[in-house]
Amino acid sequence: KLLRAVSAAAKRDPDPKFNPRLRSAVLKAEKHNVPQENIARALSRAKESSEDLDELVFEAYAQDGVAVLLEAATDNRNRIVAEVKKLLDDHGGKWAEPGSVRWAFEKTEDEWKPKFLHPLARERQEGFKKLCDALENHDDIQKVFTNAENK
Repeated sequence: KLLRAVSAAAKRDPDPKFNPRLRSAVLKAEKHNVPQENIARALSRAKESSEDLDELVFEAYAQDGVAVLLEAATDNRNRIVAEVKKLLDDHGGKWAEPGSVRWAFEKTEDEWKPKFLHPLARERQEGFKKLCDALENHDDIQKVFTNAENK
């Protein structure tokens, strides 16, 4: 996931000095002990690759109307949409149309901050955690943001 984020960020500008998103992706990879040669390979793959990684933001609702934003980097837009819809369906979430969830978040430099927190019923917290875990474990999903008050 970390190397896919590096490759996706390098598509715009392969120089971390002029690309803050790439710089942050490289720093995060280094923080997680990804070897420098793997990072360099991801950077060169982004320069040479005919495979374009699409960067996408998906919107969904989880249990009790909790807003969920997903950032993804994928080489197959149709596949990831189908897989995310299936994960949501399997864990009690619902796909949302573009713009129907994003209003509940503010975009900062590299993440989405909720404008308000939404309470989640105690009996739904375990199901919500399973949904978030399933989404975070998907190879193409880079980050999951929610406005759940008690995650």
